[in-house]
Amino acid sequence: MENRNIGALVGGLLLVGFGLLALLTQFVPGWNFWTTFWPFIIVGFGALFFIIMVSSGKTAAPLAIPGSIFVGIGLILFLQVITGHWESWSYGWTLILVMVGAGIYIMGAWSNEKDHREAGRRVMGIGLVMFILFGAFFEMIFNSMPFAQFIFPVALIALGGYLIVTRSMRPIASAEPIEASPAKKAKKGSKK
Repeated sequence: MENRNIGALVGGLLLVGFGLLALLTQFVPGWNFWTTFWPFIIVGFGALFFIIMVSSGKTAAPLAIPGSIFVGIGLILFLQVITGHWESWSYGWTLILVMVGAGIYIMGAWSNEKDHREAGRRVMGIGLVMFILFGAFFEMIFNSMPFAQFIFPVALIALGGYLIVTRSMRPIASAEPIEASPAKKAKKGSKK
């Protein structure tokens, strides 16, 4: 099946699905799809990137990055709709960095490139650290979520413990100069 046919099929299915849900809200009193589930429109848009990526092969692997961003933002918005905790955007934006890292990781996994997978892991780690730090700062100051007074301090302790165990226990690189390889020595000798 051509890529154009797959895109038309998926787009058509999404439109039919949203149309059916909109029609259903007209007949079921007290239930409105759009007030709760509208973020899934964004998730569906992100899913289109993944569908195109899978149907186009390894050359379309970079589509995982915008796909991850849209799916992640849609899920964050859905959680905010359910909880009503819109203040979480003060630190929730750091999760976009995690989504970019996830997209880079998926791109590397899809195209079998180890360097991209490693880079994706690093970006996700940086995003998670930022999320914990900013989340702890804003949630402890504003104390807007009842359970945040426990979650973010525990996350800070876990992050600190991780840094102590994994980063500070590494052996320090020696300060001795590394000798040049025999090939480089021979090259230097021929220039003189």
